[in-house]
Amino acid sequence: MANTQDTTPGGIAGLVAAVIRPLDNWGGPAAVLFLRIVIFLTFWRAGMTKLADWDNTLLLFEYEYMVPILPVAVAAFLGTFFELVMSALILVGAFTRLAAIPLLVMSLVIQFVLGARAAAYDNFEHFFWMAILCYLIARGAGALSLDHLVAKRFGLK
Repeated sequence: MANTQDTTPGGIAGLVAAVIRPLDNWGGPAAVLFLRIVIFLTFWRAGMTKLADWDNTLLLFEYEYMVPILPVAVAAFLGTFFELVMSALILVGAFTRLAAIPLLVMSLVIQFVLGARAAAYDNFEHFFWMAILCYLIARGAGALSLDHLVAKRFGLK
């Protein structure tokens, strides 16, 4: 005997369900993609600015950032490398959780180390970066990512 009981709600409830279902399926992944794009643009632009004027970048690391322990050129290279490579990985959603960690560390240093020394680096915007990066570390890149495709391909999801 066929099941004649329809569980789809009708009326207003059916309309709400018809709107909510696609939002559940695509809204969350689209929102996470948007967050990844924001992080990419933020750090990519900073890295490209450093590359565009490497002499000035070295001066910034020596006299303004004053990174302890590391030689100036090494600190400048690593900072630029992480901004460019990690942001690109986050954009495409590859190794997202790992890629977000160095950018979170950089954001923390900018806000709490440089920000403690110079008011120009004490910026509330950094907390938004940190919140997005913490989300990406905790939850991953979402369904619209290479991480998701690889996990699906190898049966990890």
